[in-house]
Amino acid sequence: MENKEMFEENGELFSQIKPFLQEAWYKAGFSSPTEIQKQVIPQILNGKDVIAQSPTGTGKTIAYLLPLLQKIDPKNQTTQVVILAPSHELVMQIFNEIQKWTIGSELRGAAFIGGANIKKQVEKLKNRPQIVVGTTGRLLELIKMKKLKMHEVKTIVVDEFDMLITPEHINNVKDIIKTTLKDRQLLFFSATLSKNIEQIANELTMKSVLIRIEKDQQFLSNVNHIYFISEKREKIDLLRSLTHLLPMKALAFVQDAAKISEIEAKLKYKGIALEVLAGGGDKAERKQSLENFRKGKIALLLATDVAARGLDIDGLSHVIQFDFPRDVEQYIHRSGRTGRMGATGTVISIITKNEEKLLQKYSKELGISFRKKELYKGKVIDGNG
Repeated sequence: MENKEMFEENGELFSQIKPFLQEAWYKAGFSSPTEIQKQVIPQILNGKDVIAQSPTGTGKTIAYLLPLLQKIDPKNQTTQVVILAPSHELVMQIFNEIQKWTIGSELRGAAFIGGANIKKQVEKLKNRPQIVVGTTGRLLELIKMKKLKMHEVKTIVVDEFDMLITPEHINNVKDIIKTTLKDRQLLFFSATLSKNIEQIANELTMKSVLIRIEKDQQFLSNVNHIYFISEKREKIDLLRSLTHLLPMKALAFVQDAAKISEIEAKLKYKGIALEVLAGGGDKAERKQSLENFRKGKIALLLATDVAARGLDIDGLSHVIQFDFPRDVEQYIHRSGRTGRMGATGTVISIITKNEEKLLQKYSKELGISFRKKELYKGKVIDGNG
């Protein structure tokens, strides 16, 4: 389907969309809206509060950006939309999308992250951005300094909300919401949505619309799911061997930042070229790590779930579950990074013997097969059982 035909066929959804947004849609090469976009866009345009869950890679960012950019009044030189995100990288990724989707318009956006020079960020606010994206701590700081004015903010988006209800963030989120008028619109987006998360979102919203896009099995059909059994102390050596034996552009998930440092040190000592993406650390270093990985300068990126949340990395051949996922949702969320857009991919789980039964439970729940593999004489072979 041609892009222009798509606008005609989805007339109800797109008939009123401004020309610069239609042009951005054409340039992006999208054929038709995803399910989350079909369901969310009309609700946002109608001013409803929304709580939305949709798997990774289904177009959540565009689902809220497109209608909000449509609604912003370009003649009003105040901030009208504020987007909250849990990590520096996700803030910059959303900001890059804002830049792409506002070409040809009078709209201005700005991004604000902790660790950056606050004086320079205050200067950015003098350009009167109508849409702002940032980490919660830095935005709250600018609000308290009375540099970021919230009185005309019409919509607040809380992206990756399940990560922003942690003790580290939730009070900031609530405090930022309190600085706006009561008739503002609140939009909560997440790849996972537990009852607890839903309840917290409901407490903050007014008669919100709940939209759940069920986990799409499509990505699973293009992905091989394999696993290796390893003693905990031998996992790093196994990961090292796999990087040598398999051609890969791999994202390996580790549960906590402290363990990442140990893995990084041991692998680098063995001559493995890799980068690390953890929650803390220097902003410029993290940006460089991502850049090196995206450009293919290194083949392995170690990351925590928090640091990798929401990041879109093209051409990922492998996802490695170095630490076992805490539940099926986390397995899906991690695995969804590979096998996108019809490409093939492989998910490798490095597990202990005790975790094998749990993996088989995931297999039944997901309706997919996990194939056991082993290393033998420098080759990956089928395992017993």
